[in-house]
Amino acid sequence: MQIAGTTALVTGAASGLGAATAALLAERGATVLGLDLQASIDKVGEPAAGIRYIAADVTSEEQVAAALKLNDGEPPIRLVVNCAGIAPAKRVLSGKGVHDLETFQRTLNINLVGTFNVLRLAAEVMAEQEPVDESGQRGLIVNTASVAAYEGQIGQIAYAASKGGVVGMGITAARDLARNGIRVNTIAPGIVATPLLEALGPEVNASLSASVPFPARLARPDEFAQLVTMIAEHDYLNGETIRMDGALRMGPK
Repeated sequence: MQIAGTTALVTGAASGLGAATAALLAERGATVLGLDLQASIDKVGEPAAGIRYIAADVTSEEQVAAALKLNDGEPPIRLVVNCAGIAPAKRVLSGKGVHDLETFQRTLNINLVGTFNVLRLAAEVMAEQEPVDESGQRGLIVNTASVAAYEGQIGQIAYAASKGGVVGMGITAARDLARNGIRVNTIAPGIVATPLLEALGPEVNASLSASVPFPARLARPDEFAQLVTMIAEHDYLNGETIRMDGALRMGPK
């Protein structure tokens, strides 16, 4: 699938993985609709060429549906990348008491339900568009999971459950949408050098880097974006979850 000349919708586009993905897709010639919360967009300033920020909550049917209509079908939406998410840290039981239900439900609502909400509404739009090739391909949806879906660490019960759900629905979504010519793939990043991690300081970052077999460093957000473009251009990749983790297998803590 060609990226240039299409519209791409990226959630969580104001920072981290989403920002890097939006920037690279715009650089590659796509018109990018960057969804994020208004408070996050306000921190960015003027968007780069080819990117249009849209304030929307991924858990809202109305807001996501409205965002998908903003390109008026020209150029058609061919690529959707779900990057929006949160990562709270709480144990099931700790010195502060039992894990509260609200945090667990909120994490699943944003990370899992929000991803599904965008996926289903984007698929509805893509299914009405003309195919881009002789195989009948109409678009691609890339979801973001985490290695925590497989090796959740201490304090990641809510996050691991939400990302495990994202992994779990990938193959089913791909099979459901095959008849519509829509591919679905998932990326499960390891430890990525986002502003949140950098704020922990050089010692913590050095320790995290040393835990990665090779390359012994943190992943970069632009490497996530590069993988998105590779998946887009590789038309036979479908229903897959790709770990981007430098062969890391997370320990308990």
